Amino acid sequence: MLLNVEHRTNYFYSEEIGYGVQQIRMRPFLNNQQRAVSWQVSINGANEQFNFTDNLGNHVDLYTLSGTRELEIISKGKVETSENNGVVGPHLSIIPLWYYKNSTPLTLAGPKIRTIARNWETHSTNSIETLHSLSAKIRNLVRYELGHTNSTTTAEQAVNIGFGVCQDHTHIFISAARLLGFPARYVSGHLFSSEAKSISASHAWAEAFVDSIGWIGFDISNGISPDERYIKIAVGLDYQKAAPVRGIRYGDNDERVETHVFVEQ
Repeated sequence: MLLNVEHRTNYFYSEEIGYGVQQIRMRPFLNNQQRAVSWQVSINGANEQFNFTDNLGNHVDLYTLSGTRELEIISKGKVETSENNGVVGPHLSIIPLWYYKNSTPLTLAGPKIRTIARNWETHSTNSIETLHSLSAKIRNLVRYELGHTNSTTTAEQAVNIGFGVCQDHTHIFISAARLLGFPARYVSGHLFSSEAKSISASHAWAEAFVDSIGWIGFDISNGISPDERYIKIAVGLDYQKAAPVRGIRYGDNDERVETHVFVEQ
């Protein structure tokens, strides 16, 4: 499938920024399931420094800000994707698999998540059925609904709230999967939908490693494994590690953010 994407993010600051640094992860991830036919990242209001591929395989553009009141980041291009039934394949990174068993503040398992995982404690880490059942369980426990959580909500908090979005579903899944012995990671990217071509955020799903197969994707919010409608952008232990934009800035100025994502076939 050939998909056309435009991801536009605008930042508005109450005062000029004295100095800031932004890491931008908005270029398609390099793998066998997708190919960037064309892609570009442009930024208005910041100065490009250099770009690199981090140790997880994410492409990173580094920019600095100075004297900025408004910042616009535009990432767009065409990506050709292929159907793989959710199977990503073997682990090819220099990062060892055990790294993806580490918890983070956003994915730390509390009593609720430990209770969820307890249903499958005796299952093998070769079991795809375990992961599909876990995904379905989370989707039933935590209803998809906007307005209840934000980017700082932890997996345990989202379970207690009972509502969340794709970020929350993904955090809960990888938290429970790690308890069961699976290496698991957060994936940020885009999803083409014929019903909603324009949305206000990127999409998120999980990947878990099964010994006999390799990495397999799970979109908990939609109850499926990623197919050719998905574009993978970045991976990490949680949202913070795979976020499209991460950075620091000096000063006490307020920030307002607007995001627009457009995906079409």
